[in-house]
Amino acid sequence: MARILIPLPHRDFDPSEVAVSWRTLHADGHAVVFATPDGQPASADELMLNGIGLDPWGWLPGLNRLRLVGLLLRANADARKDYAAMLQDAAFHAPLRWEALDASAFDGLLLPGGHRARGMREYLESPLLQQLVAAFFAADKPVAAICHGVLLAARSRSADGKSVLYGRRTTALTWALERKAWATARISRFWDPLYYRTYDEAPDQPVGYMSVQQEVTRALADPRDFLDVPPDAADYRRKTNGLARDSERDASPAFVVRDGNYLSARWPGDVHRFAREFSALLARP
Repeated sequence: MARILIPLPHRDFDPSEVAVSWRTLHADGHAVVFATPDGQPASADELMLNGIGLDPWGWLPGLNRLRLVGLLLRANADARKDYAAMLQDAAFHAPLRWEALDASAFDGLLLPGGHRARGMREYLESPLLQQLVAAFFAADKPVAAICHGVLLAARSRSADGKSVLYGRRTTALTWALERKAWATARISRFWDPLYYRTYDEAPDQPVGYMSVQQEVTRALADPRDFLDVPPDAADYRRKTNGLARDSERDASPAFVVRDGNYLSARWPGDVHRFAREFSALLARP
């Protein structure tokens, strides 16, 4: 049985990426330990759980419970079920503090994502977590990162000052997926048009410069080390349309990349396959 660490921000983490991973690892006999900035339980992005506030009328009390776009964009039924189960887990309610973390105490690290700026920036910008991630890579322990979690890895530096992903192949939230979500939110959540953009561009930067894909790519040894679904891949449309999500029974929409002991994925639609492959990686002798 492996002991796996999942660090979380105070709030706004993606419920699918955390809960499905937790359930898969737990079911396979691994011990999952959570950590937050202050040792208090974290809370997920509520919009991703209930979908309330993702429609153009989402700012109107009462009417906001009429959901169309919200039902499409929120976590699916499987993920919501896993999240409800995770809330009953004693380990989730007794997280460690970030400052108390030591990579030597764990067998693997899982970095989930989430896009809402108000909660995720403390996680993505934390020197404590970046040092921790670097320690896992230095020890060549299994590390899995999905969506914005890859951005945390990209910002973590090895002893030579380069990103721990320098020389690695990876995927992450692609600009195509991020741009689609952003375009939708600019209409459906017009009072908060940057909801899907954790970082926005400065006036002198081209559109997409601060996207997850572009920042991660800038940290790599070669831009070609950032991988997306190849055009000739089976189920290409399902993998790239931003609507189809994988499940326990159907991995066809998912896309993950493995490079040694490092595993990466793009978004919540990859999480079932992502979690299964990470669990299998942990089981290797």
